[in-house]
Amino acid sequence: MSQVFPESRAVHPIEAESFRRLRARLDTSHFPPLTRAVVERVIHSAADLAYAEDLVMDEAALEKAHGALHDGAPVVVDVEMVAAGITRRETVCRLKDAGSGPGLTRSAHAIRLAYEQVGPGALWVIGCAPTALEELLTLDAAPALVIGLPVGFVGAAESKAALRESGLPAVSNVSEKGGSAVAAAALNALLYHPVPPTPPVHPVSEASEPLKEKP
Repeated sequence: MSQVFPESRAVHPIEAESFRRLRARLDTSHFPPLTRAVVERVIHSAADLAYAEDLVMDEAALEKAHGALHDGAPVVVDVEMVAAGITRRETVCRLKDAGSGPGLTRSAHAIRLAYEQVGPGALWVIGCAPTALEELLTLDAAPALVIGLPVGFVGAAESKAALRESGLPAVSNVSEKGGSAVAAAALNALLYHPVPPTPPVHPVSEASEPLKEKP
């Protein structure tokens, strides 16, 4: 299981100012909360306002993924660059253990190894290799979420389109752009977003118990 770190997080003044300027240039208030968090953090990581129109996600899927993440679901990444960008959470990356072969890239093999390790219910963060995303779609991974944001002119847009067509809970984008930094940013947005407080459970008093008929 992934290590869950404390929820409190100090925001550096430079980051706060960056988000202030972002919101001054782009109105994100119409997005639902988790979608807005992902959109803003991705834009912040890339300094690219066009991601507001390029990203594709579903708020209900993000809510479920947010819950799974904060309950300790494993986080799997395709490359160490994605892992380096994810803060406050350990990740699984099997690229060092993987090898290539006929019809199988090293990135795809790493996804197979990772699935053998973590099983279903993980959050998958793919920001580099389209073949990693393609391989994930062949597995019965039952993911909590797939952040599929690989970059490149060959296969990237196509693999992200296949992800959307799969019906899996996902964050993706339409264009060829993406990369490790934006993929990590999307995951961080869910990590940083506060967890709703659990309603207190009040014990049932004797007065509130239903009356029983006397024999």
